[in-house]
Amino acid sequence: MFEKAFKLKEHNTDVKTELTAGLTTFMTMAYILAVNPQILSATGMPAGGVLIATALSSAIACFCIAFMANLPFALAPGMGLNAYFAYTVVLQMGYSWQTALFAVLVEGVIFMALSLTPVREAIFNAIPLTLKHAVSAGIGLFIAFIGLQNANLVRGGATLVEFARFKDSIHTAGICAILCLVGVIIIAILSHKRVKGAILIGILGAWILGMLAQAVGLYVPDFEAGFFSLYPSFALGTHFQEFGDLVGQSLNFKAIDLKGIGDFIAIMFAFLFVDIFDTLGTLIGVATKADMLDEEGKLPGIKGALLADSIGTTVGALLGTSTVTTFVESSAGVAEGGRTGLTALSTGVLFLIAIIFSPIFISIPAYATGAALIYVGFLMLTSLLKVDFDNLTEAVPAYIAVIAMPFFYSIAEGISFGIIFYVIINLLTGKENRKKVSPLMAILALLFILRYIFL
Repeated sequence: MFEKAFKLKEHNTDVKTELTAGLTTFMTMAYILAVNPQILSATGMPAGGVLIATALSSAIACFCIAFMANLPFALAPGMGLNAYFAYTVVLQMGYSWQTALFAVLVEGVIFMALSLTPVREAIFNAIPLTLKHAVSAGIGLFIAFIGLQNANLVRGGATLVEFARFKDSIHTAGICAILCLVGVIIIAILSHKRVKGAILIGILGAWILGMLAQAVGLYVPDFEAGFFSLYPSFALGTHFQEFGDLVGQSLNFKAIDLKGIGDFIAIMFAFLFVDIFDTLGTLIGVATKADMLDEEGKLPGIKGALLADSIGTTVGALLGTSTVTTFVESSAGVAEGGRTGLTALSTGVLFLIAIIFSPIFISIPAYATGAALIYVGFLMLTSLLKVDFDNLTEAVPAYIAVIAMPFFYSIAEGISFGIIFYVIINLLTGKENRKKVSPLMAILALLFILRYIFL
């Protein structure tokens, strides 16, 4: 059955590898089940209902990409976009959360329309192979930086970011940082020995060590500081009533306030821009690292992937959550060997299971998944070796794209700056280099420049 649906032999994989990859992907992104409700509840949305909406919309989007594109990518409400939804649109600009959901819904519909046309696929194909390698490497640094934060290894300081010393909080952040590094070592050793499921074993190993540390008093939960028990708890139960109160609120026109239609349109396009280029960046980066691109640098099945992403956003808005997008943590599953939609399908099934067993998955500590992200960041960074550093017209734009992603904390901004630099440098360095700039690349560069000037 799976062979016929996902063509496993054609992709040099098997059911066990795909299921392990799906579980690994889910483990690295399960934090969204805890973080998304926490962020969106600041707007007045019921946290329990948001949790169910998050899990259900993620599952639906994963099923869509599995069967529509046969790709091993997972989707869920995106970090950054949920913070923009809650803290900027609702709390700062004063819109109701129903209005913000309506903006996400409109963005999703536009996204879907674009996905049914050649526009987004053309953008993907227009990006030069050099920049695609750079995007993969940049995402590697980006997710490694996220991993370092999740493990409390880095914090804000006089130098913007600085090393967080273990001894300053040894029973909370300090022990978490140490356990994260132990997790990285476990993954590296097992990967060297070619052990299947090395990343997943590293996550579970770091978590188990943490529970042992809590048992002997090395780790001491501090709820006020955000360090919770590492043991799962079923005390809170499920939240179906709260979920029922959320469903369809994006279409509750009595509650929607479109005061300042110009601002509303700007908000909707902000959601749209980040969604488009975060998704493209993730698809480019993960597919490049997994050698899924063809000889022309194109990704087979990309139209289905883009459509699945837009369906996820639209359904998510109807269910009661912010923009659903392709998750960069998919790279963890790909690193485990995931190559088909069976990986995405298994991740989606786990999101459904998480609706009932959410306490287990929410308990997966951030430091444990941080170990996986740091290691996968290393794997993706190696794509930079494919950039021709002797050709500065190729290397400098690639370098800009790579550093922009972690330092601007945005995949979309990394792509924007990479394209701008690629177009300008090649247009100004001779006739032969000008030929490398396609009309679509030039248009994209111009649009990005105008965006930075006027938005």
